[in-house]
Amino acid sequence: MRGFKHWNWHLDEMYVKIGGELHYLWRAVDQEGEILESYVTKTRDKKAALAFMKKALKRHGPVEAITTDGLRSYGAAMDVLGNRDKQAIGRWANNRVENSHLSFRRRERAMLRFRQMKTLQKFASIHASLHNHFASERHLVDRQTFKLHRSAALAEWQSVAA
Repeated sequence: MRGFKHWNWHLDEMYVKIGGELHYLWRAVDQEGEILESYVTKTRDKKAALAFMKKALKRHGPVEAITTDGLRSYGAAMDVLGNRDKQAIGRWANNRVENSHLSFRRRERAMLRFRQMKTLQKFASIHASLHNHFASERHLVDRQTFKLHRSAALAEWQSVAA
């Protein structure tokens, strides 16, 4: 994917309570809805945003455009990185990443929340890889192709898990 020409990211942070304290799960999602990166911090400031963006850029390479919400920490971190001109802020522009939080929240509720930051980080990264493995672009393919892709993903998962 490093050679992909129109690489667009959507960045967002969501709060997660651990032992009554707020922690923040920063997430990067690409234009197709795949979760690229998950990062847990105790703060929601420039330092945390900068660490998250450096980690994502190091792993996934350069980006064409970054869509964020109105949090000023993103702009401050992008000034440091020199990516400020690539930032796009819009009222509904970041729905791609906001919707990716839904499956995470559903699983979090089923697990009865988290107890430690370490477990949250581990779960977020594993959940991202599983979500990316099983998520198919349902609206782009017919039912037969979707079922074929889904069964192939399940067979691959069963061979890995065995």
